[in-house]
Amino acid sequence: MKVVSNTSPLTNLAAIGQFDLLYKLYDEINIADGVWDELNAFGKSWPGSREVAAANWIHRHTVKNQLWVSSLQRDLDRGESESIVLASELDADMILLDEKAGRNAAMRIKLKPVGVIGVLLEAKQKCLVDIIRPHLDSLREVAGFRISDSLYFHALTLANEKI
Repeated sequence: MKVVSNTSPLTNLAAIGQFDLLYKLYDEINIADGVWDELNAFGKSWPGSREVAAANWIHRHTVKNQLWVSSLQRDLDRGESESIVLASELDADMILLDEKAGRNAAMRIKLKPVGVIGVLLEAKQKCLVDIIRPHLDSLREVAGFRISDSLYFHALTLANEKI
């Protein structure tokens, strides 16, 4: 399975200590240079930057169609724009992307976006995690990831966990 990731799933899974789920689920991940740059922005080590640097199963790419990237950047940041274009260029099966505008842009060109919550749900389905509730709580409390109550409870329902 060919998977491209934007910054958010990498940083948020790293922040809650679940970065290794990406390898266990997908074997390899592709990222655009723009995602690498966001992980290392302002000379700061953001959650996920060290993990990505150390992961030989994450492959970095320079996106070819920079005109398309520029066009997408009217509404999206560089990482999202480059991730969408890279997913198209690689004919990816899935793009890991959390932001609503990015997900909508990806779906318009027939890409399959999956967010960090979708990764956790897949990990539970494949018995890589027993329950997702503590991971959802950590996303909110540790990573500062915004999850509406309705999405939180919907994810628990999909995971067959008590609300």
